[in-house]
Parts: sequence; C-alpha cells; structure tokens
Amino acid sequence: MPGGDLLILCYHAVSDSWPAVGAVESAALDRQLRHLLRRRYRPLTLSAALAAGPAERRLVVTFDDAFGSVLESGLPVLQRLGVPATLFVPTDFAAEAAPMTWSTLGKWLGTPHEEELRCMSWDDIRRLAAAGWEIGSHTCSHPKLPSLERAEAADELIRSKQICEEELQRECPTLAYPFGLHDPETVEVAREAGYRSAVTLGERLLGARQAERPLELSREGIYRTTRWPHFLAATSPAIGRVRRSRVYRLPVRIARTGSSR
Repeated sequence: MPGGDLLILCYHAVSDSWPAVGAVESAALDRQLRHLLRRRYRPLTLSAALAAGPAERRLVVTFDDAFGSVLESGLPVLQRLGVPATLFVPTDFAAEAAPMTWSTLGKWLGTPHEEELRCMSWDDIRRLAAAGWEIGSHTCSHPKLPSLERAEAADELIRSKQICEEELQRECPTLAYPFGLHDPETVEVAREAGYRSAVTLGERLLGARQAERPLELSREGIYRTTRWPHFLAATSPAIGRVRRSRVYRLPVRIARTGSSR
C-alpha cells in the first residue's frame, strides 16, 4: 500500500501563452519539479511508485486530459529533469485529436487559443509512452461518473481501458476520475473493470486516509494560479506527517461520520 512518502501532483496543460487556469507555464513547472528533486523525491510513474513501497520519498507527476501542449512544452521540461510522468487520456477525444470543451473549456472556442483545446492523437501518446511515461485511462468521454447509471459508468471505464491497451499494446491498470469525482459505487465499478489504482483530486484534507486506498489516491492539483508559498505548503513533508497522524485523522473522521467511535 502507498504510504505517507507518496506525493502525487496533478497538472493539465503546459503553456506560456494560454491564460487558462489549468495551463501552467513551463518555467513554473521546471521550478516546482526542481524543488522536489532537491528535496530528494524520487520521480516515478504511478504504477512504479506504488510498487516501490514507502521506504523513500516518491513523486508522481500526472497530467489529465492529454492536452497537446503536454507533449510540446511539458515533455522537454520533464526530459531535462529525468522525470517520467503518468498521462490520463479521454479516449474519445484522442481518437480524432479533437478539441476538449467540457466544463468551462468551451469558452476558448473561436479565440486565438482554440488550438490549445486539442487532445493528443494516439501517435502523440505513443511518443510519450516510448519516452517512459505511463498511460492511464481518463474514461472515454470525460463524464461525471457518479451522475451516470452503473451500466453507463462501467461502459466508460471498461471501453477506455480496452482502447488504451489496444492502442499501446500494454496493460492499462491506472485511472483518473474525471473532475476527481467518485463515490463508493464508482470505486467498485473501477475495481470490477480491472483497474488496480485510481486517482482523485482536491481531497488533501483527507489525503492520509485516501492514500491508504489504491482506488482513491489523493492528488495535489497544481494550476496557473498556484503561487510559490502555496506550492511549498502543499508539498511539505511536515504537513504530510500532520495529516497522517491519528490526532489529525480523528476529527476528520468525526466530521465525516458524526461519531468518534
């Protein structure tokens, strides 16, 4: 099981010109990862980090959505630093290298930044796999899984896993829940679909508890608006130790259940 020395970061796009909140600048990405490498974090893909065990500080860099800028601007940064990453692909969009317009992304259609919305093609994704990156599923159409009927959620998870495996000719054991949204039924469906690990987003308050569950691994979301003090706090081992302590977890459990028993 992953332990408290596991730090998983979630990025989306990498662009110096696109002012979207999910598009970090390449210099910021470089600075953030250099800092963690100096702190003696070992960079690994998600599956490799889970297999390595908790004896050392493990860093997992993940990218959701397979934006083309990750290949163009993110890969050069990570290659210079010797950092592999894990990419989560929405397979319907990769099939056509189509623009991704869910949530608020659609507002960029018809603007000079419209091309930033494009998903990588499978040829692009294979380049990342050849560079040592792990490729995981981000479902087929990027839905809010808890809002689907169980059969629909199962179809999204099973088909996307199969497509990743067919396109890359390798196993796809990892999943990122779109928007980080999941519930107990979603987790069970993911387990039944054959995923061995899955990542959430935005649950740092419960990070210690979530990190004990391979299908509910917490990530720290990093955005264009993430300032340096926040990044330092979010990735601090000292704060991580507090989150793992029983003294910290007990009031969190009470808040969730309404009971200390």
